[in-house]
Amino acid sequence: MFRTKKRLLACSILAAMGGLLLVPTVQAGDVTGLLADPATGKPLAGATIAIAATGQSVQTDAAGHFVLKDLPAGHYTLSVAAGASRSLTATVDVPQQGTVTAVFNTATSLTKITVAANRYDASQLQMDATNTVNVLSADDLKYTAVHNVAEALGLLPGVNVFNTGQSYFGGIDGASRGEGMFTSVRGLNAEYNVNLINGVDVAQGMAYSRGVQLSLLPPSGLQTIVLNKTSTADMDGDAIGGTIDFRTPTAFDFSAPTSGSITASGRVESRARDYGDNGLGGGLAGQFQTKLGSAQQFGIYASAYYDSRNYVNSEAAAATAALGDGTWEFARTTASGNNAAGFDPQRNLESTGMYMGTSSGYTHRYGGNVALDWKVDDTLTTYARMSYAYAKTEQDTTYLQLIPANVTYAPIGSTGLYQPMIGRIATRFWYETNPEKADLGTLQLGADKNVGGWTFSPNLFYSWGHNDRPDHVEISARNDEYSSANFPYGASTLMSYGANGFPYPMLTPAMAAQFNSVSTLYARRAGELTESYSGQEKGGAKFDARYDFNDGALTSLQMGVKYIDSHREFTNRDWTTGKYTDERSFGSLGLIDGYYTSVFPGVYSYDVPTINQAALKRLIAANVVPGDLDTCSNLYINNWNCNTQRANEAVSSAYAMATFKWGDLEVIPGMRFEHTDIRNNFWVTPQDASGNELPGYFAKNFTHYDEPLPSVFVNYRPSDGAVYRGAIWTSYTRPAFVQLGGGSQVNVSADGLTTINEGNPDLKPIESLNIDLSGEWSNQHGGHAMLAGFYKKLSNYIYEAGSNPVNAGTIDSGSVQYIKPMNGGDGRVYGIEAAVRQKFQDMPAPLDGFGVGFNLTGQHTSVDLGMAGFHNERIQNAPDLMANGELFYEKNGFSVNLSYHYAGSYISTYDYLGQGAPWDDLWVRPMTRVDLHAGYAFYDNFQVDLSISNLTKNYSYWSHVGKNNLALSDIVDSGMTTLVTVKYSF
Repeated sequence: MFRTKKRLLACSILAAMGGLLLVPTVQAGDVTGLLADPATGKPLAGATIAIAATGQSVQTDAAGHFVLKDLPAGHYTLSVAAGASRSLTATVDVPQQGTVTAVFNTATSLTKITVAANRYDASQLQMDATNTVNVLSADDLKYTAVHNVAEALGLLPGVNVFNTGQSYFGGIDGASRGEGMFTSVRGLNAEYNVNLINGVDVAQGMAYSRGVQLSLLPPSGLQTIVLNKTSTADMDGDAIGGTIDFRTPTAFDFSAPTSGSITASGRVESRARDYGDNGLGGGLAGQFQTKLGSAQQFGIYASAYYDSRNYVNSEAAAATAALGDGTWEFARTTASGNNAAGFDPQRNLESTGMYMGTSSGYTHRYGGNVALDWKVDDTLTTYARMSYAYAKTEQDTTYLQLIPANVTYAPIGSTGLYQPMIGRIATRFWYETNPEKADLGTLQLGADKNVGGWTFSPNLFYSWGHNDRPDHVEISARNDEYSSANFPYGASTLMSYGANGFPYPMLTPAMAAQFNSVSTLYARRAGELTESYSGQEKGGAKFDARYDFNDGALTSLQMGVKYIDSHREFTNRDWTTGKYTDERSFGSLGLIDGYYTSVFPGVYSYDVPTINQAALKRLIAANVVPGDLDTCSNLYINNWNCNTQRANEAVSSAYAMATFKWGDLEVIPGMRFEHTDIRNNFWVTPQDASGNELPGYFAKNFTHYDEPLPSVFVNYRPSDGAVYRGAIWTSYTRPAFVQLGGGSQVNVSADGLTTINEGNPDLKPIESLNIDLSGEWSNQHGGHAMLAGFYKKLSNYIYEAGSNPVNAGTIDSGSVQYIKPMNGGDGRVYGIEAAVRQKFQDMPAPLDGFGVGFNLTGQHTSVDLGMAGFHNERIQNAPDLMANGELFYEKNGFSVNLSYHYAGSYISTYDYLGQGAPWDDLWVRPMTRVDLHAGYAFYDNFQVDLSISNLTKNYSYWSHVGKNNLALSDIVDSGMTTLVTVKYSF
């Protein structure tokens, strides 16, 4: 049904486009007018009046008078920038012959102007905005070698880009794809942000999270990204971090009646070349727009893209091995192996094993956007927007594994201290596929109708998104499958470390030889198959009304209502085949189709096999039977349903806000109210008093939230080149669905105590009181600056924990004991952001093309997780310091940009090893990256660009257990990416 709706929509759009082609053209007339400053009434001399639809412009004379000649008959919008504090627009109907007079009125800019072609347009949008925003223009997106829009957002102050999460491609698995996936804004994780495409709330298809995987969206096909760091009453209230609006163009954003472009690109990834693979990729994109009708009142815009990348990245995974196989010890211990008294536990950590591996695969993406606009008359504009993005990723991870066994604790002389002694080391091989199919689409229909001083804006919208892992396969081989003899070791540690903290295992010759002969290891089983599907569909309607007053301090009154209804579904099922008992070798399975001669080029020189995907699928298909289903229980019906969750969420909201102006001072009070109803369906797995599993059943729970969200915004604009803002506003974030309605396990003990592990529908939303102060300045000499300070007071904090219950607590109710996720305590976030960009255009040629830009963010986060010992933790994925710097040259069609990016250390996962204390949090080391772009525009329609990301080939990910210890580290080397694009415009 859903796919049928999409096909019908596409057919309708094509039919509408075909019908519009039949509209004829007509004759021409003139437009005249007198332009005055609405604040003073004085004539505006030398102002430029432009018509975007035709590309024509004219300047006013000394008396503010202007004439635009020989315009084709029809309806037009004239615009003029009258300073940073306002923009002026006028609408006219040009007759077939004769003259019409234009009358200009003050207009808001950010809500009407949706795109920014260059960085100067972006700066003007920021200056004109009512709230604090950052804007990325089309040039910002073009001048980088980023893989996707998540990485593009990292150019903005206050934004941290991270390349892994807590879902089924979390940890080093996600990071080893070598691209940014998610963003945190002003210290708040991805699920604290609202993501929009052309103003539509996008579906949240991620498993276990309300976050959106932004790596799905390429930077092509977008014209502007607007990051709202404060929320006025007319915006969704569930954005404690920020609201990110990805905007695509319409035909009326282009000056020419008809235009378009075709872009071809090619890329190469250096790390894949290090392995002997080609690492090649490329893409093709195009866009087209035209305006039709007697007055060019019909606008059509369409874009489409396809791109691909092929990668092979390197992994060193000691932290992952410590979590998965217990490959860690304390260097100085008690007789039982606990941390010795007087030693800092995190500094006392040592690694007793690790994984070394490769992450290889590809990502293919395609999608596009369509915008249809019809300016029916002076008072009515209608529009339709559609966007779609699809990404298919194949990721194959190969690990050579070192696993300790027979660890004992030997005394160190007469000190009373002990140290671990590793009895033997098992050498193993492990392989997994981590495929993903993801899509994200939006559709909206709307209109703007002016009646007197009123503007009415109805809108219908729909969005869908999926993040599926349809056939995840794991398979392994071991040297100790049938024997516990190999390989004897007898040392207290396995690792030595280089000057940079990189781990180097100290292998015996026999262990090294076995690593170079994976084919002779014993095959463990035919494999394990996991199928996961996660998606959401959401749709709704909103209606906004605004009344503009002609005089007095009250300049406008705005109100509106909105309703969103969404359905969420997640399933996960797992089949594990039986173990082999005939001592067959891994090589005999027929899966190996080649080798990389170095598992980690330049570091570890052991051979590692590549796996034939077709042979692996045949092996799984031939061996998996229904009885292998073992998702989380013993009974088939429970295994089929235990990891299935469905949720329906309905959000109703209403708001009112007013705008008062006294000279240069603007005050905007507002109130928003949001009511949420959530119904979760989940599977209950019961047991009887003897511990026997019983057939389960689906159950429901319900959650309701009522959130009043007052706000006050104050803006002071003493001149065209300055604006000062202050805001106090409130916001909240609803808990993840899995925390509200996760599956339930019921256990009855012999003494009659019933213990129920399940989600908690009584979880409170995370609430925040926010304060923002900022100033922005621009000059007429190519400069712009911004300084902002922010503070957030959080309540009922909940962190991202994937499928695990957050802050699990026990609630006793007589003979029934509940173990549920629980809210944490309070928290706070505060910081300062600064940004400067200056082009030295007043210097003598050719130095007038040079310029510099930088932004800097310092922030502090502190939250109470609600668990003993975790009352003063940093927020996940929130560095204390972030910075971007740029040196650029732009002149005569030539551009060069050298940029530097820095993100400080941050916590990725709390209590990583489950030790019940914050010393074993998983931290991510500071990351730096240098990028280079060079481009040249030939004539007016041909552009060539070269972009290089990570020019110095720094490691793209390095996490470690404990803030001050690198002993248990996960490291990813994804090398350098080079991108060449050629664009032809017509």
